[in-house]
Amino acid sequence: MIASFLAAVVFMGCPVFPASNPWNQRVDSLPVAADSATVVRSIGLDAPVHADFGSGLYEGSRIGIPFDVVTRKTPRSRVTFDYADESDRGPYPIPRGVHIEGGGDRHALLFDRSACRLYELYALQKTAGGWRAGSGAIFDLRRNALRPAGWTSADAAGLPIFPGLARWDEAARGSINHALRFTARKTRRAYVYPARHYASDSNDPSLPPMGLRVRLKASFDIGGYPPQARVVLTALKRYGMILADNGAPWFISGAPDPHWSNDQVHTLGQLHGSDFEVVDTSSLPRS
Repeated sequence: MIASFLAAVVFMGCPVFPASNPWNQRVDSLPVAADSATVVRSIGLDAPVHADFGSGLYEGSRIGIPFDVVTRKTPRSRVTFDYADESDRGPYPIPRGVHIEGGGDRHALLFDRSACRLYELYALQKTAGGWRAGSGAIFDLRRNALRPAGWTSADAAGLPIFPGLARWDEAARGSINHALRFTARKTRRAYVYPARHYASDSNDPSLPPMGLRVRLKASFDIGGYPPQARVVLTALKRYGMILADNGAPWFISGAPDPHWSNDQVHTLGQLHGSDFEVVDTSSLPRS
């Protein structure tokens, strides 16, 4: 039954992890978690959803988390890390003119189509002494390997960022076949599969742990939404979204692209936390 809900995601000729990867597993037939109402309330019942991606610029930066496609020809660079004990040493294929997310997180996502590897960096900056970042992680896109228990990545939950982005190339084909990444203002000092790291000092059981999976309720009517929003809404019903970082509540991550219509994706702001439910994922296979 579960196997029929698995979908392969491919980008630039590479799998974005195997079909059995948690990001690629449908959750629309799974039961609601027993503590769903409590956890959704803690994130924000009345807080609106926000599509944290789009076209154009906001405060001088592209809207969303950008990524670069690199190859074996891209020069490799050594990076000095603030959290070196939880970072992969590299080297990292940082291209000239690398795209870095605006704001404080300064993520850089590097998709190596030659080796089907994903290189991700947090708080990347060029200094007089070379490249420096808060943390960095390297993922083999052909495997389901997790970070070591307790390790961060370029994201607070110890997860890869790229597979959780809403991307225009998918929307243009009419289907996003994976879970999306989202944030919550307050989280618990805990993580659940597939997350590997927490970023909180609170043991409040009403707060969500990193790795929490939520989905849009099946009863929510998406018929009146414009095409670009409907693609996202369909994915939220089928695959849901995974809590990956602390931030504004119900912010959904995506990659910037000039083809996004800000008017269309901003209609997602009509949704609120009360339109979501926490999924009981205990029956899904652990890779």
